[in-house]
Amino acid sequence: MIKTAIIYNHRGRFGKDSAGPIEVRVTEGRRAYYINTGVCVRPREWKFGLIVNRSDCDELNDRVGIMLKRVDEVVNEYLDNEQELDIDEVRRLVKSPDGRRRLKDAEDMTGWMANQISILDVALGTRNHYKVSVAALVESGAMRRWKDLTIENIHKFDAYLHTIKKHQTDAEVKANKPVEYISQATVRNYHKDIKALLARALKFGMITANPYDRMKGEIKRGDKETVEFLTDAERDRIEGLTINDSMLATVRDVFVFQCYTGMAYSDAMAFSLDKCQQDGDSMTYSAPRVKTGVWFYIRVLPKALAIAQKYGGRLPRVADQTCNANLKTIANVTGITKKLTTHVGRHTFATWMLRNGVPIEHVSKMLGHRKITQTQRYAKLLPMDVYGQFDKVMTAMESPGKKRRKKQ
Repeated sequence: MIKTAIIYNHRGRFGKDSAGPIEVRVTEGRRAYYINTGVCVRPREWKFGLIVNRSDCDELNDRVGIMLKRVDEVVNEYLDNEQELDIDEVRRLVKSPDGRRRLKDAEDMTGWMANQISILDVALGTRNHYKVSVAALVESGAMRRWKDLTIENIHKFDAYLHTIKKHQTDAEVKANKPVEYISQATVRNYHKDIKALLARALKFGMITANPYDRMKGEIKRGDKETVEFLTDAERDRIEGLTINDSMLATVRDVFVFQCYTGMAYSDAMAFSLDKCQQDGDSMTYSAPRVKTGVWFYIRVLPKALAIAQKYGGRLPRVADQTCNANLKTIANVTGITKKLTTHVGRHTFATWMLRNGVPIEHVSKMLGHRKITQTQRYAKLLPMDVYGQFDKVMTAMESPGKKRRKKQ
């Protein structure tokens, strides 16, 4: 019977301040063979068969686990073929690129991805995005196993993504609204998720190259300039709408709250007046964004404060999809032709602040953007600064005398 196990410093050659090797032990009867994983740690960093007390312990434990899995696969191959174990051949197959490729050809790549998603240290929303992207990869049939990972098959996956239809409400289906397909920006987000998971596979030695790295410019970004936002008049129209339906009223309040705070939907759901700080006659609020962990800083404006107080300090918990479905109804009632979603409230706040002269650096802090370039896309939507320069010239043309007197 052949057994495998992870062993630390089995020769006992290293002291408490020296790093010893972690190896895979293959036992066949009374004979034991050792295969080095390439990972060395100090005694205090090894406990209960795991690497601990290191910032990179998760990465190293994954690496050791992958090595054990490779050894098990090779050993099982010998057992299936009823061959005598050749430990030198086992080492070669486990460690050489050609050997690893032979082993991984039969592995389920999408299954590995699904397993990695379950252990990633990311926000829930990001984890769900990864799951949706991998599910689409499976559905496409373009790539399921490591041997399918080619640029040609990535293009097949891309072709499939362009056939995905946007979700339609029951009302839209009944009204025979024409079918729309997901945007190029959304398609690219699917690719972005798969590329990130393949980068992790490259890091752990599952692949020798990420094919996406050879496809720069082939997957188009899509139009990122088309950001919907409301004018002050449109926002006021929604704010002043008389609504008898309780769910519609709640969704309207959540949306208006976003318009006056700039919070993303998940951050608005996490908001609480108990976490606010009193600053003179007003209140301030700061928190890390749920999605990215980047801190944002705002002053809770009176209209946003009134909405929060209306619900006892915390907004009602409403599913994002429910909000977006009801916002369509609100748009129809108010005669707004723009596609309303919870994120439009955030966009409306950003453009409102910029139109009123708030420096873009400050707006970036309010929104919790990592880089100011994320905020600049809102500024590109507003021609106000350009028009303002014309106003200055017009003023100078209308009063040239005053300008000359200033020079004197």
